[in-house]
Amino acid sequence: MTPVDEKPPRNALTYWEVAETPPTGDDPLDTLIVRLAAAYEEPRLLKFHFDDVGSAAGRAAELVDSDLRVSTRGEVLTAGDYLSAYVLEWTLHHLDLIACLPDAAKPSTEGLAGSRHLFETIAGATFPVSLSDDDTLLVGAGRRSPNDTENADLGELAAKLPMVLA
Repeated sequence: MTPVDEKPPRNALTYWEVAETPPTGDDPLDTLIVRLAAAYEEPRLLKFHFDDVGSAAGRAAELVDSDLRVSTRGEVLTAGDYLSAYVLEWTLHHLDLIACLPDAAKPSTEGLAGSRHLFETIAGATFPVSLSDDDTLLVGAGRRSPNDTENADLGELAAKLPMVLA
């Protein structure tokens, strides 16, 4: 995030867009992300990094003026909208990290509900209430395939999945 004087044309809702296709891995950034993830080698190293970065980000979020205009990824928005947009991304990453850890703590109920609302608004789709907030995010963003019951509940929406945010 870099402070700028420009008027923000984006907000937490318009920051993300639903991509037409999932990433192919051809983009150099896709390759970099895979290499960075592999560099941790042990889960404790990743945990250490996220504890450190997450704590610093939390302190910065409490201190920043939410109306501050910032630029990131070539887009301008307020710091408050930037932080709101990233709650969705970090909630998805939290769910990714605990996918195989049944005893790990889930994101907060409030964070899941807010992320679901933001995801549905960005996607222009309302997911069935039979899907929990975390299942909506996991299935909607393609982190896992819907089971038979979820597929039936999704109806026509199932054909539009996954919805990849870019």
